[in-house]
Amino acid sequence: QVQLVESGGGLVQPGGSLRLSCAASGSIDTFTAMGWYRQRPGKQREFVALITSGERTNYAGSLKGRLTISRDNAKNTVYLQMNNLQPEDTAVYYCYANLLSRPYWGQGTQVTVSS
Repeated sequence: QVQLVESGGGLVQPGGSLRLSCAASGSIDTFTAMGWYRQRPGKQREFVALITSGERTNYAGSLKGRLTISRDNAKNTVYLQMNNLQPEDTAVYYCYANLLSRPYWGQGTQVTVSS
């Protein structure tokens, strides 16, 4: 059973930065891909960023340039660095992993951008 635990969310002012972490219970180098989704208030969950086992990255077009996804296989952890955060980035951010074509989700971490 894969377990994903997010951390790093919180309250940040507009223009600020946060780094989210997702710690996995297993060896992430066996995962096909890991990434992040978010669910903004009143909206459906949406794709944010992805990194494959081969270190390829993909970002949502509207967020590209403000995000960096990375992975540390030794720590079984994936990170999402978010810069220049805006109030519309307020959401619950969920970690995602794909193992043998099966998706796994974390519980989510709240990010609130407000002055």
